[in-house]
Amino acid sequence: MDAVKGDLIATLEGHKDRVWSVCWNPTGTILSSCGGDKTIRLWGWEGDKMVCKVILEDAHQRTIRSVGWHPAGLMLASASFDATIAIWEHKDGEFQCSTTLEGHENEVKSAQWSKTGTFVATCSRDKTVWIWEVLNDGEDFECVSVLHEHTQDVKCVRWHPHEEILASASYDNTIKIFREDDDDWTCCGTLEGHESTVWCIDFDASGDQLASCSADKTVKIWKRYKPGNPEGIPTVGNDPTWKCVCTLSGYHTREIYDISWSVSNGFLATACADDSVRVFREVMPVINSNQPKFELIWQQSQAHLSDVNSVSWNPKDPTLLASCSDDRKVKLWKFVIES
Repeated sequence: MDAVKGDLIATLEGHKDRVWSVCWNPTGTILSSCGGDKTIRLWGWEGDKMVCKVILEDAHQRTIRSVGWHPAGLMLASASFDATIAIWEHKDGEFQCSTTLEGHENEVKSAQWSKTGTFVATCSRDKTVWIWEVLNDGEDFECVSVLHEHTQDVKCVRWHPHEEILASASYDNTIKIFREDDDDWTCCGTLEGHESTVWCIDFDASGDQLASCSADKTVKIWKRYKPGNPEGIPTVGNDPTWKCVCTLSGYHTREIYDISWSVSNGFLATACADDSVRVFREVMPVINSNQPKFELIWQQSQAHLSDVNSVSWNPKDPTLLASCSDDRKVKLWKFVIES
């Protein structure tokens, strides 16, 4: 297969504390970063340089752990250790905090919009996942379900790319799958296999595969098997079964904090506590889709001076990856496939 070369093209400085998370907006034109300094920075291009366009602040009293973009790109949800979620709305040419969602008892770790923009999911150290329905075009938010399926801190929530299905990852070593059932939400799957905290999860472009990363230093690939599947994998009722079909081990030397699956080319990037960023891809041709194989195609040791907390592929430019770290820096990496 062709070789992949990655180069550092920008180091973005400005945060005054560790940077917890990076996330591109849906059009790939704005990169958000957030961190321990209780601010969100929005970065955009000026010519061939990326600069800080806006600093969003004063909405949270503690660390901002993550940011999620509305699918239309005109709203943000920020999750904070102050147990609140701030909703930022683009009005009159700027983002303003329009709503604060309260209810979690402890640190909120993740806030994500569903692909239709109908729901916001949040999760917390209080062991719960909350589903908020978006009303009146984002003017109001109503909590429609509080899910108590996890037994420990919930680290991450991710929505399916095409369906109103939610996945969550937890300190209890499991992943839960939720779907709407009449007027409530129910757990329709528990994915077990990791031996320690599941830090993050991400769906592939099709939504039929889910990647997870863990403190056990492994990445797992889970495949969805629907009822009546030709492989004969047992299912319950109308719900699919998620089965681990691949485990990537031996590549990371410490726990893996984040994972990002490119919607454009299928590249899988990881952020690790060993200060490194790694990129994997599925080995082609695929001989058996029920036993896929992934290979490490790029690794940058000491990508940052300390723990790498987050990675995010640009949704429109498959060659552009962002990362951030405890070293207070955000970095951009450009990839070229060499024949």
